[in-house]
Amino acid sequence: MSNKALRILIADEQHFQRMRIERLFNQLDYYRVAPVQDLAELLKLVEYASVPFDLVVINASLAGEALDLPGFFLDNPQVRQALIYGAEPAPLPSMATRGRQKIHTTNTALPDLPCIQRLMAVVDPRLPFVGTVISVR
Repeated sequence: MSNKALRILIADEQHFQRMRIERLFNQLDYYRVAPVQDLAELLKLVEYASVPFDLVVINASLAGEALDLPGFFLDNPQVRQALIYGAEPAPLPSMATRGRQKIHTTNTALPDLPCIQRLMAVVDPRLPFVGTVISVR
């Protein structure tokens, strides 16, 4: 069962691509998705959000040379996880991730359903059975 409270932000210049990615999340029962079309919108939403985004999915070309996306997301407490697509995987400092990978990169032009499923296994791991354990003697 998916965590329906997760906040997801999708950033891409092309409306069709934003909608396609949003539908992939909807197929997995994630509906708190905010699409944005430019870097300025993304920066405003992240900066002024009262609650951190659980995941930001962004096309690397959106930032171009204006912003170091991995550095921005690594140092930003308002973003818990980020997927940068259309990018060359870059080595990230292992200490900055604190034992858990925060920045995910893929060189694919657009994430597909298997990519989103793998990502959500990290962002929203299925919890094992949590209940009361009764020991019988």
